Amino acid sequence: MTKRPNILCIVSEDCPPKIGAYGDPVARTPHLDRLASEGMLYETANCTSPVCAPSRFAILTGRHAESCPRAQHMQALAHLPEGFLTYPAEMRKAGYYCTNNAKTHYNCDVDPDEIWDESSRTAHWRNRADGQPFLAVFNCMTTHESCTFKEQEGSVRPEDVTLPSYLPDTPGMRQSMARHYNAMAKMDAELGGHLADLEADGLAEDTVVFYFSDHGSALPRSKRYLYDEGLRVPLVIRVPPKWWHLTQHGPGARVEAPASLVDLFPTFLTIAGVEVPRQLHGNTLLGLAVDPRQYVFGGRDRMGERYDLSRTVRSARYRYIRNYTPYRPLGQYVAFEWLGAHYQDYETERLSGTLDDKQEQFWRQKPAEEFYDLDADPDATVNLIGSRSHLVLADEHRAALDQHMLAIGDTGFIPEHSAAETWTASQDEAIYPLGRIMEIAARGAERDPANGSGFVADLTHGSAVARHWAARGLLGLAAAGLPLPDGVAEAYAAESDPQVRIPLAEALGRVGDDRHWASEVTKILADSDDPRVKLQALDALTWLPLHADISLAAVQALHDDDDTYLRQSSDYLAQRLDGTYRPTNVIFDLSRLDGEGQMGKQKASTSKPVPA
Repeated sequence: MTKRPNILCIVSEDCPPKIGAYGDPVARTPHLDRLASEGMLYETANCTSPVCAPSRFAILTGRHAESCPRAQHMQALAHLPEGFLTYPAEMRKAGYYCTNNAKTHYNCDVDPDEIWDESSRTAHWRNRADGQPFLAVFNCMTTHESCTFKEQEGSVRPEDVTLPSYLPDTPGMRQSMARHYNAMAKMDAELGGHLADLEADGLAEDTVVFYFSDHGSALPRSKRYLYDEGLRVPLVIRVPPKWWHLTQHGPGARVEAPASLVDLFPTFLTIAGVEVPRQLHGNTLLGLAVDPRQYVFGGRDRMGERYDLSRTVRSARYRYIRNYTPYRPLGQYVAFEWLGAHYQDYETERLSGTLDDKQEQFWRQKPAEEFYDLDADPDATVNLIGSRSHLVLADEHRAALDQHMLAIGDTGFIPEHSAAETWTASQDEAIYPLGRIMEIAARGAERDPANGSGFVADLTHGSAVARHWAARGLLGLAAAGLPLPDGVAEAYAAESDPQVRIPLAEALGRVGDDRHWASEVTKILADSDDPRVKLQALDALTWLPLHADISLAAVQALHDDDDTYLRQSSDYLAQRLDGTYRPTNVIFDLSRLDGEGQMGKQKASTSKPVPA
């Protein structure tokens, strides 16, 4: 074991860097603080998606989830294409004993029993063969979002916490943040236990220790959203003295260059002395080949039952966000999120009209682009797009994001459950002309009426995905209160793909006969057998005017559907239609929470993997 170091990964759920070593005065994290003093702390570490399953896909495969059709959504079950690797399988080939205790929420059809030596609640390095190096992962679920739904013992009180400026100061907000701090203190003790076991077994001097979280915290505009509160994660790596040749930094170092969790896979291979395959998207963080990043990237796609599409790039100081569906606000109701008093309070304050401008932004339509100086504005509330002094910087970040999306073959523009949502189809330029689609989608985000006739022309494109984004461009105009060009209704009549017809019908319903177009969307809802087409139809109905004579019976018919997201979306819309909705209503099916208060996996109707 003196020839190659062991690797111990301690992973916490839903944790921002609210840790003493990161300068948080409220945190109670002595074990993490000590680990950071003995290792390297990464100031600008980011996950690739601000929610667990797509983020774990990236960690597992070393590739952004957006590069694999369907893997970017929460929750989904993508087919892992041939040629995609997993780090435990590769480390086992290198002779490592690889264990996972115990979460396997990978968003793809990989079989944990095939990639791990052991994946269970009892998996441990102690079960390896004598002299065999190990890679052991321990997942701490104590800090999961659901910890804010119930009381947590601890010393942090609601009056001790400081809320960010973009959130209202309510009892529910303070309560949830205090609970999260107290859960993090428990997580710190659990981490301390794993480190003590390492010491007790005499392995500390031969083991590289990684601590990180899968994404950021649970409060509004954090988990599921592309700001630092959702994407910035703690990352600490402790390298024992005998292995210091693997790093350029000494104990207690604070690394300013951005790092991504997609970098973990190549870093593990480097520790094992294995050549890093070219198809991985990450950079190694250790070894002689360290090449500090300038940028890290992330994405937001379907979150629970709500559709959105945004991409982001972050440098050491700045974050750029591009919103491809700016007509959808961030504040879309998601049944699981609204189990938290923080979301209930937030919407209640909004309905009462007491929010200030920063706090209200969550509920408004989004700008097409956002650019923030996080040194000057850590809460990211001052959008610098259009600032003359930041034009060059914004352009540099725009270009970096475009280059990244093309390089990884971002499949996020493909409508969920579309015929194009396969690996083979996504690589076919005729089916999925990514560059052209990005151009159409970017014009759509501008919401410039001068682009209207171009979108109508694009509705004749041979790619259904391109037509879908042309339709969304028209929807963006309608949602901004702008007139539609001639020919949209005729294009709807000529279109056969329901995932193009749905946004066209919503656009037409926003500017014209809303009852007729609500009826058209309802027909798609009733006629389709696909749960995601139905969910997209429900999404459109949710944003049409409530006076559009939407069929309450057609919406309520999905109350008992096997698909959880369909049921939640339909129940929310039904309550909006019949006037019974309140922010404190519980729509989420509490029977789906497991013994630790976490959400179980989605049912089979959305879990069928995409064929290769």
